[in-house]
Amino acid sequence: MTWLDLPTDHPFGVHNLPYGVFSVGDDERRVGVRVGDHVLDLAAAAEHAGMESAVVWRASSLNAFLEQGREAWTAAREWLTEVLTNEAHRDAVEPHLVPLADVTMHLPIDVADYVDFYASEHHATNVGRIFRPDSEPLTPNWKHLPIGYHGRSGTVVVSGTEVVRPSGQRKPPTEPLPVFGPSVRLDIEAELGFVVGASTRLGEPVPLADADDHLFGVVLLNDWSARDLQAWEYVPLGPFLGKSFATSISPWVVTTDALRAARVPLPGQDPEPLPYLRGEPTDDGAGTAYGLDLHLEVDWNGTVVSRPEFRDMYWSPAQMVAHMTVNGASLRSGDLFGSGTVSGPEKSTRGCFLELTWSGEEPLTLDDGSTRTFLEDGDRVTVRATAPGADGTVIGLGEVVGTIAPAR
Repeated sequence: MTWLDLPTDHPFGVHNLPYGVFSVGDDERRVGVRVGDHVLDLAAAAEHAGMESAVVWRASSLNAFLEQGREAWTAAREWLTEVLTNEAHRDAVEPHLVPLADVTMHLPIDVADYVDFYASEHHATNVGRIFRPDSEPLTPNWKHLPIGYHGRSGTVVVSGTEVVRPSGQRKPPTEPLPVFGPSVRLDIEAELGFVVGASTRLGEPVPLADADDHLFGVVLLNDWSARDLQAWEYVPLGPFLGKSFATSISPWVVTTDALRAARVPLPGQDPEPLPYLRGEPTDDGAGTAYGLDLHLEVDWNGTVVSRPEFRDMYWSPAQMVAHMTVNGASLRSGDLFGSGTVSGPEKSTRGCFLELTWSGEEPLTLDDGSTRTFLEDGDRVTVRATAPGADGTVIGLGEVVGTIAPAR
């Protein structure tokens, strides 16, 4: 229960409490928490309560708060739950609630490092069949380690930012040499992004059992992809210009604490991973190498074209952290890593247009009667998601939106 006038089924009720960075008019950016259709100005509310944590919340990013670590994150959630449910705190908190319609949302973190994984067996198999039709769809290493690549942190942008069509080299199959120009096979990848906190020292791996101490929360992530640039450049070192022009994330970081009820077992890993990637049983049945029961929706110009399920993913976020650091690579607060495209076994659950149209061979018809294979200028893509919360509640992750602008 809460003293706020909120329906019990609101996806941003007190069971959620995601963090973001907002401003009002020309005011400075600061950290807020969404509750219902309002944003709680955390620094102002904490200062009113005489809390030292006001310092890390009167900041233009979540990074300082992320560095505080798991104990501070849990304590903050407990305090927020108390002041938003106990009527005794209403007079002190209510003046610091800002209507959502009055705020501008910003990138929630100063992105330190950005890594994108490739954790869906269904996606990896489909892409392998499309890109390498005469070979096995999965590379020999795929089921032994979470494959990923380092992306460009400086081009991670907040939802709503325009995405300019990239240019680069591409080689049409009928031409002997590559040509240069705007991408003609511009795509999306519907993903989940994981926000990391509590930095580690160089040379010290993070065991899988400790991964949760560094997983602060999740955002929706759209890894915009120029498939024609990617196909020409990715051998032998992987994605480069076909991925680095823009990665969009949602403005609200939903904490891993809020997603406890959404944890589920992985669909099964065969062969069994090496010891450093093996999870242990937990009381909730999900294990330390857990999956998440998140329901995604991909909207193309107002037409829902796909509904991927995150629970179908092969690799766990905890396994990604363990593998990412097993060589001694350090974590930094503000690190972001993507899950890779979320795809399932059915066509209706494929999380990118390369798969949905089978590399352009099977065009989609949108509700307005138009057909698409890849993105055209002016197209707008929205990815939304929800997850089950405690006691039958629903956790909203909001949405990540991007509109394609012509090449420059």
